Amino acid sequence: MNERIVIAHRGASGYLPEHTLAAYAMAHALGADFIEPDLVRTRDGVFICLHDIYLETTTDVEDAFPEAKREDGRWYAADLTLEEIRSLRAHERLEQRFPRGGAPRFAVPTFEEMIELVQGLNRTTGRNVGIYPELKAPAWHRRHDLAMEAAFLEIVRCYGYEGEDASIFVQCFESEPLKTLRHLGSRLPQIFLVDGSEDIGEARLDEITVFANGIGPAKSHLAANPQLAEWAHGRGLAVHPYTFRADDLPEGFAIFEDELSLFFGAYGVDGVFTDFPDRVRSYLDRGRS
Repeated sequence: MNERIVIAHRGASGYLPEHTLAAYAMAHALGADFIEPDLVRTRDGVFICLHDIYLETTTDVEDAFPEAKREDGRWYAADLTLEEIRSLRAHERLEQRFPRGGAPRFAVPTFEEMIELVQGLNRTTGRNVGIYPELKAPAWHRRHDLAMEAAFLEIVRCYGYEGEDASIFVQCFESEPLKTLRHLGSRLPQIFLVDGSEDIGEARLDEITVFANGIGPAKSHLAANPQLAEWAHGRGLAVHPYTFRADDLPEGFAIFEDELSLFFGAYGVDGVFTDFPDRVRSYLDRGRS
């Protein structure tokens, strides 16, 4: 897995509502190498594809289940069963993207449905697109008697994802779940996600090598330290920064491809999370990096 890869962030989320089967299918068609499902668990323990432990940002849960709101004003996936969540309509999170309402009905898929879609498309297209699941808030889930690690491994093993060469990366912002997966015998490639507030110097990279095969840093880490990828590569760690959006360019970039040139070229990253997998695929295929 040393080639530069295109990771479809929440599917082709620049074009269709994130974490829907439609967005995953479009990402596959647009040339993504890996497709990312964020994973949370329902009250009855089912893994569903959802960016947050909350439902109201991307579904109509407020209208469908007003009584499920907690005292903090949020609706939690862990408070509803799969059957209840299946009744919700998923919608676009960002105003400037796919319009809300109208005829298309999008739903919240299960993790297994996502896997079966990708594997089915791989069979019909002859491609080998991988999956890049993120375990969301595992410590929070554990406190609510919905521990993720063993149940997650049972699912991916059932679908043939085993060993260090499997077409999967398992990612998490928490280190302990990644360590737990190793203790449970998993040899799957693992990525430790690093938010913009955490220090990530050479000493920290040394620690990460114990439980991960790479890092997923916020873009700001590389902007602040252009040597980061070099340091990581010296320790055998891949570098997959997030998130590249053609409709939300950072200051100083005239076009999306200029940002890609900086990260693939000057910074030397191995892949990127992007809402626009077609744009990154086209860039890499042209060999501009």
